[in-house]
Amino acid sequence: MEHSLLSLRNLCLTRWAEKKPYYYNTRCVIGGTLAFIEDHLPLQEHKFRIKKKDEGEAWLSCHPPGKPTLYGSLTCQGIGLDGIPEVTASEGFIVNEINKKSIHVSCPKENVSSKFLAPYTTFSRIHTKSITCLDISSGGGLGVSSGTDGSMKIWQASNGELRRVLEGHVFDVNCCRFFPSGLVVLSGGMDAQLKIWSAEDASCVVTFKGHKGGILDTAIVDRGKNVVSGSRDGTARLWDCGRSACLGVLADCGSSINGVAVGAADNSINLGSPEQMPSEREVGTESKMLLLAREDKKLQCLGLQSRQPLFLFIGSDAFNCCTFLSGFLLLAGTQDGNIYQLDVRSPRTPVQVIHRSGAPVMSLLSFRDGFIASQGDGSCFIVQQDLDYVIELTGADCDPVYKVATWEKQIYTCCRDGLVRRYQLSDL
Repeated sequence: MEHSLLSLRNLCLTRWAEKKPYYYNTRCVIGGTLAFIEDHLPLQEHKFRIKKKDEGEAWLSCHPPGKPTLYGSLTCQGIGLDGIPEVTASEGFIVNEINKKSIHVSCPKENVSSKFLAPYTTFSRIHTKSITCLDISSGGGLGVSSGTDGSMKIWQASNGELRRVLEGHVFDVNCCRFFPSGLVVLSGGMDAQLKIWSAEDASCVVTFKGHKGGILDTAIVDRGKNVVSGSRDGTARLWDCGRSACLGVLADCGSSINGVAVGAADNSINLGSPEQMPSEREVGTESKMLLLAREDKKLQCLGLQSRQPLFLFIGSDAFNCCTFLSGFLLLAGTQDGNIYQLDVRSPRTPVQVIHRSGAPVMSLLSFRDGFIASQGDGSCFIVQQDLDYVIELTGADCDPVYKVATWEKQIYTCCRDGLVRRYQLSDL
């Protein structure tokens, strides 16, 4: 993983902003295959050029840390008998592989490569405005998402067909996720309320009240008898779903809690002992860690049952999101674009800091033997330990990708442009 992480700041593709009518033809020849993205280059560098009907071209750039940027281009020579474009790269770059949905490009001089994957399908009718959160049920059949239009909806994950509208929050719904059963949804809103919904009939079965500020993130403990919430009021709370009651304030930070994560602790980690006997209503909190991404540039970790501090790490800017990779490794992303990888056993010095751009890190998700990250510049990428290249999910242009969810080999993203995109790793 270390090699892949160190080479994240590598290849990006930008498309020529074609003038109609040739624009759509060029997307069909090249862009339709790999959905060229306007990713890391500033807008003033975008060019306008009309291409021939049977030709397409895209810019390439390689950003080695501490070195001058290398520029090149991709050119489509035509369409092969198998329907796949025949694409060549300019000097310094190599097209390793191409199919109808992806292209693998490398820069041998810097020993880095990226595989760009286009969306398998796009859902445009779920929300009318920016989509801030989404999740996919454990069986992969349903999706849930919330938008800045104040709505929260359940939809068919295969085709985006609307199934239910969940109404009850006042103002925006900041976060939503399925319980492990896939039949129940947990949501948190700017109205400071935490709600549990039936995905089958859209009824709100439980409402938790106690926070004094908007709820920004949630986590589910084990099978879901307890849940955790983080709020603008600076507190993280543990809730009993069966009795609709707060079991306690886990932390009072004095600063907004933007992200929360719960993870099982490695046996080598001393989580401490609770000062008071835990409630019998706490289920599955033992041997768990709680991670809090805070607005005041601090990343806080504590024992979920013991409430005892494990560490407090100070980053470069506000922490927006966090996730556990294992029983001792974690990731946390900041507003200024840093992704910190920390080891709970020795958290003072990061294992490494990944920095692709200054765009805010919007979401982090543990995925297989690596992770998926999205940022405020529209980039969304996958790092895997067994791959020597990074997978870039294209299509969002410069709009922030707020959240990522997965089910088996399918990846879903939600974006400020109001679209849900579905990617299939089998297309690689």
